[in-house]
Amino acid sequence: MKRMFALLLLTAACSKQPATQATTTTAEAPPLPADVASVSTPPAASETTAATAGEAPVAQAAGDKIIATGEFVAPTRSELAVKTPGRVARIFVQEGTRVTKGQAVLELESDYLRLNLRRAEADVARAKAMEADAARDLERKKDLIAKDSIPRATFDRSQANYDQASAGRQSAEAQASLLRQQISDATLRSPIDGVVAEKRTDVGQRLSDNSVALVIVQTSPLKLRFRVPERYLATVAKGDEVKATVDPYPNDVFAGRVTTVGGVIDPATRSLAVETEFANRDGRLKPGLFARVEMAAK
Repeated sequence: MKRMFALLLLTAACSKQPATQATTTTAEAPPLPADVASVSTPPAASETTAATAGEAPVAQAAGDKIIATGEFVAPTRSELAVKTPGRVARIFVQEGTRVTKGQAVLELESDYLRLNLRRAEADVARAKAMEADAARDLERKKDLIAKDSIPRATFDRSQANYDQASAGRQSAEAQASLLRQQISDATLRSPIDGVVAEKRTDVGQRLSDNSVALVIVQTSPLKLRFRVPERYLATVAKGDEVKATVDPYPNDVFAGRVTTVGGVIDPATRSLAVETEFANRDGRLKPGLFARVEMAAK
């Protein structure tokens, strides 16, 4: 009886509690700050595909034209190095100086070389005098030996004296020529028409064998290289006219010609290289300058 009464009290207590209903709500994330909202959106697929690092830009067709970008490069780059060690005495150019072929650009100290040359020239003069004296003596001995007036041994000594004097004269002349060449080599001269791109030394610095002192690049003509899609392989040809514009001279159009069409297709970009040449007689275009290129799409 007591157990039944306890069960009834427990049932009554549970019926008085309010019924609860489980509800599931999804809370919305708070909005991002304005300064980072623009970078929270992932890039579009087309943008990801276009941003391929390391690939050279390839020309695009625009109507009846091929539009490309390229870079001017010097066809010749000359690193001037000294042939013999020495200390720099004078430098006649600076970076950016325009030079012509054969122009002196640097000179090493050569005072001792010039003193040695003076001594060598004196040795040449002395050797020539000895050779001339030996030649006269030999001519006299020839007349006497023809008449059997002197022994053969006497004539042979005269002949040997002459040969020795002649060899001495040639040795002295060779030494003098060597010193003249060393003095000439002490002056570096530009091998091309161009501009000084780098100056790697200064007055008073000692240069060792084959030390590069100056770098000179050719600026006329200049080459311009760019790439075009492979479908233009049969239409772009050597001699085709090319027009280029550059940022420093936005209102000027520079004309050039195709000199080389690459015969190998780049499998990564499906394009081929085209090399052109611009006269650049006024020197306004510089190596390393970027250009926008236009040429007819045949």
